[in-house]
Amino acid sequence: MATYTLPELPYDYAALEPVIDPQIIELHHDKHHAAYVKGANDTLEQLAQARDKEQWGSINGLEKNLAFHLSGHILHSIYWHNMTGDGGGEPLAADGVGDLADALTESFGSFAGFKAQLTKAAATTQGSGWGVLAYEPVSGRLIVEQIYDHQGNVGQGSTPILVFDAWEHAFYLQYKNQKVDFIEAMWRVVNWQDVAKRYAAAKERAYNLLLVP
Repeated sequence: MATYTLPELPYDYAALEPVIDPQIIELHHDKHHAAYVKGANDTLEQLAQARDKEQWGSINGLEKNLAFHLSGHILHSIYWHNMTGDGGGEPLAADGVGDLADALTESFGSFAGFKAQLTKAAATTQGSGWGVLAYEPVSGRLIVEQIYDHQGNVGQGSTPILVFDAWEHAFYLQYKNQKVDFIEAMWRVVNWQDVAKRYAAAKERAYNLLLVP
């Protein structure tokens, strides 16, 4: 039985138009995300075989493959729920996400400052990567991370709560090579209710991740 499974989309393929074309959502979810799920499961099987046979010549490659595919699966699973056709704007107390709004201001000086930093982080990834808003448990603050492929430039223990996919497969059919335009458009579909729930959950779990009591 597979350890990881492809989650269903929380909306139909056309739900994020005109920001993201339905064809992109279908290919991105059904092909690319599915490939990461399969890759993670296949790599777990290969690691089990290596243990059974005590053949460790491929261990470095297998561990890198597991990290790549598993991180891809996790980031995409967050990505789908981070978006909604009724999203956009900025988080406001009137919408029930005041704690998140306050945390963004405290961590970045203002919502505008946060938005500018995440936009630049996502848009300037070299090659394939992500721009990520994460909760960092040691300081208890929010940080922006720039993830290359699915793994690099990540503070250990930080929890992603908002992710912008900057891989070409996320936008190329619609935005061609204009990654900046895609990232700017992404702000129109951010699901702040989902981000706020992830922020609250990350804070609750923080004490289990701290390095010292």
